[in-house]
Amino acid sequence: MTAQNPSTPNHQIPMLDRSREMHLLHEALARAQMEERLREAELHRRAAHVRAARKMKRRAEVASLRARRALALAVMQ
Repeated sequence: MTAQNPSTPNHQIPMLDRSREMHLLHEALARAQMEERLREAELHRRAAHVRAARKMKRRAEVASLRARRALALAVMQ
């Protein structure tokens, strides 16, 4: 025979379980949203890094072109 606590009726135990389940669902949802935001932020960081790399590449190409032109002018004189 199982002993029951007389101060807690039987109908409150399922309510506590449901409340706990709802709390866990909310936690899982919040965790999923946070992970999604982190993934999105990482994608934005990568995109910014790629944009910066392309900008530096263009600057290097322009500098290289200027150096070739200057060298060609110096050789011709």
